[in-house]
Amino acid sequence: MTLRGKTAVVTGGSRGIGRAVVRRLASDGARVVFSYRDNVTAAAELADEFAQVTAVRADQADLGSLDALFGAVPDGLDILVNNAAINPPSAIAELTGAQFDLVMTVNVKFAALAIRRAAEVMRDHGRIVNISTLNTVVPAPGAVLYCASKAALEQFTAVAARELGGRGITVNAVAPGATDTDLLRERNPPEALAAAVASTALARLGRPEDIADVVAFLAGPDARWITGQTLRATGGLLL
Repeated sequence: MTLRGKTAVVTGGSRGIGRAVVRRLASDGARVVFSYRDNVTAAAELADEFAQVTAVRADQADLGSLDALFGAVPDGLDILVNNAAINPPSAIAELTGAQFDLVMTVNVKFAALAIRRAAEVMRDHGRIVNISTLNTVVPAPGAVLYCASKAALEQFTAVAARELGGRGITVNAVAPGATDTDLLRERNPPEALAAAVASTALARLGRPEDIADVVAFLAGPDARWITGQTLRATGGLLL
């Protein structure tokens, strides 16, 4: 129970990697507040698993949702995990201003302002972990906004590490490779998943729990000397 007595906020915690992160942090003893947008049933089921887990509805397209999210931790914060993001198809030839604004708001602006809000209430020696993607270094055709938004988040990670380091707060990013979530399977045909497995040193897709374990390490006491880094948690998809 390495996080006993700690309070965490996790965005996008009702499914996929976020859900695994909520479970891992709660299992390690943290009180966890997580956000969800639409899936009320999944959010309620997850909150019911742990006495110290709370679900808060927050749509990251609406920056006003920050008030609801951070209003749930009035007594201070130790850990922020910026996980929620969207990845709509976005080929450059079909790009629109509205699509650009939506993805950048959800994936970058909300996360950046969450870092600011977290820093205001975070206790010294806190932890901020941002979920990025391997696609910042292996660009994916048709996903220009997702790639660009996550690259921006990695830069926020590095700068925030500099600005908050004097308080002992670490700021890092985790960049998953091909991770077996509903979203991955919705967006990729079976042959693409098979190709990802064949290209991965550990010869399988990642699991949400694999990424959650890396997040838990960065959120815990043993990662106190790691900051400003992006850890590529890919199982060897990129070497």
